[in-house]
Amino acid sequence: MIKAVFFDFYNTLATHHPPREEAWINACREFGIKVAARALFQSLPAADKYWRDENSRSPIDKKTPEEKIDFYAEYGGMILRGAGAEVSRDTALQIMAKLRQYNWTYKVYDDTLPTLNGLKNRGLILGMISNVVQDMESVYTELGLQPYLAFKVTSSEVGCDKPQPEIFQAALKKAGIKSEEALYVGDQYDLDIVGARGVGMKAILVDRNDYFPDITDCPRIRSLIDIVAYI
Repeated sequence: MIKAVFFDFYNTLATHHPPREEAWINACREFGIKVAARALFQSLPAADKYWRDENSRSPIDKKTPEEKIDFYAEYGGMILRGAGAEVSRDTALQIMAKLRQYNWTYKVYDDTLPTLNGLKNRGLILGMISNVVQDMESVYTELGLQPYLAFKVTSSEVGCDKPQPEIFQAALKKAGIKSEEALYVGDQYDLDIVGARGVGMKAILVDRNDYFPDITDCPRIRSLIDIVAYI
């Protein structure tokens, strides 16, 4: 019997506004570079892990100007190479400069709050497991998530990222349930599905854009509303 549902944050409950894939596509287009949204959807999280790891090792805001340039060049290059675009260091930096002009915010998906409300009304424990290192509490409040989430577990709190088992085990401990009583919902197969199933949780891949039709070894949904069918 499912007693708790845990969610990823990015691209599951909420997204960047404007969407990061869209912003990268537009910025690259100005330099005659074509990249696909699906490829960026996978390369961005991989580069974000590099960002978190590097920031933990040596805080970015404390780097020298030269070190910051090196970091941004590598970060941008990782995203572009992961999306199949080989570019020079200078081009990567120019694209990064374009993207830094955006006033990034977050936006919940239309199905997020209705789904959370419905699940909470059914008596389920709701929590979030996310690979974030910064304080996001004000963001969660602004997005209207706080009333529904009993707790949040982050990589900064636990000291490791998904798919490491510790971050999922921390959520189970906070919920006070067994792994087989939990359902986890996330958008990244390697991080979310593999990680959750590795500790014995059930897992659902939310694939809003139908990027991963080839993944058939776990439930795959287009909307969070569809979660109720698996509880």
